[in-house]
Amino acid sequence: MTQTITGLFDRYDDARQAVEDLEAAGVPHGDISIVGRDADGETDSAGEAAAEDAGTGAGIGAAVGGVGGLLAGLGMLAIPGVGPVVAAGWLAATAAGAAGGALIGGAAGGLVGALTHAGVREEDAHVYAEGVRRGGTLVTARVNDEDAQTARSILQNDRTVDLTERRQAYEQQGWSRFDENAPPYSDDEITDERSLHSRV
Repeated sequence: MTQTITGLFDRYDDARQAVEDLEAAGVPHGDISIVGRDADGETDSAGEAAAEDAGTGAGIGAAVGGVGGLLAGLGMLAIPGVGPVVAAGWLAATAAGAAGGALIGGAAGGLVGALTHAGVREEDAHVYAEGVRRGGTLVTARVNDEDAQTARSILQNDRTVDLTERRQAYEQQGWSRFDENAPPYSDDEITDERSLHSRV
């Protein structure tokens, strides 16, 4: 049986490391996804140009250089309510919808729907989508039962956002669920949000 293991990271670098750790543990590229706002400037100049295209709804752009595996296939995708994101893998394709080998459209409601379709509880899917909207990066792995514990240890460690705590923090601000019609966070808002949750 297949399980979906998901982790939300405040820092893109931590999410990128988690993808590399999953690949090193033998999880196939096709079973890993990464979706997130790269406000840390980790993409190359081609990625920045792709982000501009993504902001106008153009979809997937150039790959990020210098990495292998799934990360070599990173491109930019515009998601309503989130804005331009760095994305690769099955979740990004499912959320955006695949046609003719290219990602089209894109709906963050689709991100919630893709997560719930993969077995993530809906209330958790809303927190994950809101976390990406606020500058986080989501890493998801589809694994068989034998590999679930390994994937869980990678995606639910001390670098990962505690979902219960984050939900409570959002709710204290009046949040109740992800709204794909909400405006995307600006880089300044993402910086402010990260400072609220930074670990000392």
